[in-house]
Amino acid sequence: MGDSLTSGTEYEAARTIWNGAVTSRPLAVLRCATVADVQAGIRSAQDKGIALSVRGGGHDWAGRALADGGLTLDLSPMRQVSVDPATAVATVAGGATAADAAAAAQRAGLVAVTGTAGSVGMAGLTLGGGYGPLSGRFGLAADNLLSADVVLADGTLVTADEEHDPELLWALRGGGGNFGVVTTMRIQLHAVPAILAGMIMFPFDVLPELEESLLRSPDELTVQAGFVTAPTGEPVLFAAPTWCGDPETGSKVLRRLTELGEPLAAQVGPTTMTEQLAQIDAMFPAGRHVEIGSRTVTALDRTVQEVLLDAARARTSPLSAISLHSLHGAAARVPADATAFRNRTPHLMVETIAVWEPGDPAEDQHRAWVRGTDRLPGGYPNLLGPGDVERTAAVFGPNADRLRAAKKRYDPDLVFHAPGRL
Repeated sequence: MGDSLTSGTEYEAARTIWNGAVTSRPLAVLRCATVADVQAGIRSAQDKGIALSVRGGGHDWAGRALADGGLTLDLSPMRQVSVDPATAVATVAGGATAADAAAAAQRAGLVAVTGTAGSVGMAGLTLGGGYGPLSGRFGLAADNLLSADVVLADGTLVTADEEHDPELLWALRGGGGNFGVVTTMRIQLHAVPAILAGMIMFPFDVLPELEESLLRSPDELTVQAGFVTAPTGEPVLFAAPTWCGDPETGSKVLRRLTELGEPLAAQVGPTTMTEQLAQIDAMFPAGRHVEIGSRTVTALDRTVQEVLLDAARARTSPLSAISLHSLHGAAARVPADATAFRNRTPHLMVETIAVWEPGDPAEDQHRAWVRGTDRLPGGYPNLLGPGDVERTAAVFGPNADRLRAAKKRYDPDLVFHAPGRL
């Protein structure tokens, strides 16, 4: 079995995750380098009757990667990513990050469908859905999951694909890591002529003008927008476009985006997915304290604008942000029952991110600020908190009963507890 850490420097490093506000202390952290390590860890936790958790990238803001007083399976030693250029398929180990997958794809002249941050675990992102800068053209990260090797609660290893355990594959595509430990997955990669991206900052009054670009842009264009603090200390509206297609056409499309208002700053141009992911990691480094809320809206109507602008003006920390992730194009054309991820109506996932430095005495105010968007509906299961079970079930809608049946079949004793749990 892999190294079991119970104290000392390595243990402290293993229990340190992205959100520095999480103080959970597992009884032990098992560093897993092989499938056999994962199997042994699952069986050990059940033999001892203790809680079990799985740490991939350790980016879940609620700290569910750590089993307080239980056993945490640390998959970070399992970060291998290999690419078959002939089939454009990547084989991704369970502890690999989005940055690992993007870098391997880039070396092969391809792109991987990831989220927006490189340090996020690729498996956790994919199993929960996975909004990202290429979603308009290639769907969510979950839509690019071809198959997965999964260690179930009884320690057996199964492969879920379209021919073997297709119901498990369906559940893994957006139902979260609630059914077992994914030790390896195979994802579809893609070839694109070019990637153009960047950041444009606007005054608040441009917000209504962004609706078309966010929800009804060409597949090749996915725009993330929201509110951040400018170098001047004032909150500003941002639009972060990503174009994956013909570069000449893309240049024209991005130029029109800058003309929606009078930009306060604009920088767009050729880039790579690895560069984009690294920029977001730099904006939200590990160790700060974080609380996140998520909602979903189908339009930037007057009520939504009012809620967003009020929240942006009321921010309690200059490090906090509001991000609008777009689901449109290819991601919106997937049938609602084809994957566990249900919400295929074009929409914006509103991510409210409170961030503050350790020791900040206004912690309670920062956490309360996240609830400023509670008037908005919906949510993203991958980001909802442990107390949001009812909201999570509502988000899965008619898929919830099918997910519960899959849970009963593959994990009847409720061994696994991950984001998106019903």
